[in-house]
Amino acid sequence: MEFTPLVAGVTGSQRATSYTRRAITHTLAAAERAGADTDHIDLGSADLPLYDPDRDLADAGDAETLLERVRAADAVVVGSPNYHGSYSSTFRNFHDYCGFDEYADTPVGLVVVAGGGTIASPLDHMRVTMRGVHADVVAEQVGIRNASRFFEDDRLVDDDLAERLDDLAGAVVDAAYRWALAEREPRTQA
Repeated sequence: MEFTPLVAGVTGSQRATSYTRRAITHTLAAAERAGADTDHIDLGSADLPLYDPDRDLADAGDAETLLERVRAADAVVVGSPNYHGSYSSTFRNFHDYCGFDEYADTPVGLVVVAGGGTIASPLDHMRVTMRGVHADVVAEQVGIRNASRFFEDDRLVDDDLAERLDDLAGAVVDAAYRWALAEREPRTQA
């Protein structure tokens, strides 16, 4: 049985000229080169009201469809700009909708983009909260400081950063293959 993993990329930015979106787009293209199918979930263009646990998902804009897309993915790369030393409210709002059904045992890669400032705290916050929903967060992660120097128009122009994003894509694709193999082959008892 042939398996082609589906990698979803989640862009947690509202900005029309988002460097986070550009980084996620690059990472998804690298995942395709590594043999995956991809799905870009751009929260900047989603109708996603503020999370309310008492609201029916059917009445929550695009929430139900977005959650289905994450559940369908074999691996996910999440990206957020750095806001005040953490991730964006756009990402947080979507993440509040998500739970074990979306992420349990799903390989996840992290990307944080900063215009200046720090990338360490947002990456830590994302790692902790993704693990909180039982995601299998891969060791590779990418933090981009002073992002404007790495992009021209919609193109990533820094070879080192491109390689790091490519490596992240490869890590989540490889992890998706390992999970699929583990699920198909029953464990043997010693």
